[in-house]
Amino acid sequence: MPIIRNSHLIYTVQPGDTLYSIANKLGSTIPLIEQSNALYPPITDPGLIYPGQVLIVSKLGGHQVKQIVAPGDSLYRYAQRYSTNPDSLQGINPQLGDPTFVYVNQALLVPAFVYEVAQRDTLTKIANRFGLSLTALLEANRERPGLSPDVIYPGFRLIIPLPSSANIVVFRPLPSTTLREGQRLRGFARAFEGTVLYRIIDDNDQVVTKEKSMQASAGGPAFGSFSTSINFDRSPSTTEGEIWVYTRSARDGSIQDLVQVKALFE
Repeated sequence: MPIIRNSHLIYTVQPGDTLYSIANKLGSTIPLIEQSNALYPPITDPGLIYPGQVLIVSKLGGHQVKQIVAPGDSLYRYAQRYSTNPDSLQGINPQLGDPTFVYVNQALLVPAFVYEVAQRDTLTKIANRFGLSLTALLEANRERPGLSPDVIYPGFRLIIPLPSSANIVVFRPLPSTTLREGQRLRGFARAFEGTVLYRIIDDNDQVVTKEKSMQASAGGPAFGSFSTSINFDRSPSTTEGEIWVYTRSARDGSIQDLVQVKALFE
């Protein structure tokens, strides 16, 4: 599956920008920008960009996606783009002081990854594969050059929001990737006393991993990072399933802030 594991910057074209100036400013190359955004015939004229367009700027190495703050944008606007909320964005960017104010050209970590369109892909198939609505996929890629709701081209790269709830964001494993014992489960959570829970089920509703707890680096009301090694209590009976990451209510024990990550089994 063509998930692109390099680092990426999401950049809004400003007046006076050229591919050369963008590549120079963000540490990328013109060919990488052209490839990531399909800036070539028959999709668009070679290298043609306009102010307001949103580009994926790829960089070799790493695996994070960061949003470069554009003039007039806000955490609320980026929360809409990435199907999350401003509190979560502030929580995964502890360098932010005032959540109502961000600086132009500031690089914000965002809950997303980048996928390269393959032959026979459609936007609906891609959305279903990663557990998204088509609306959420289109919103994440709004103002992208060369993107049409009806036609996409192999090689075009899409921004895919990561699964999240009001208080939990799961960064790894990526949705619809193969899950193995020993793999790390990572993310951020705002949880009472920092206690975060997870379980794994397959598509027969068989419990692969019974409910287990992990400890975030901070307790609510702060966000903390969590990381644990995944263990299986029994072998999956299907080739697909889900990881559930959540908390439980201190009042009645009910599941709260459930995040469901699609998973594949060998």
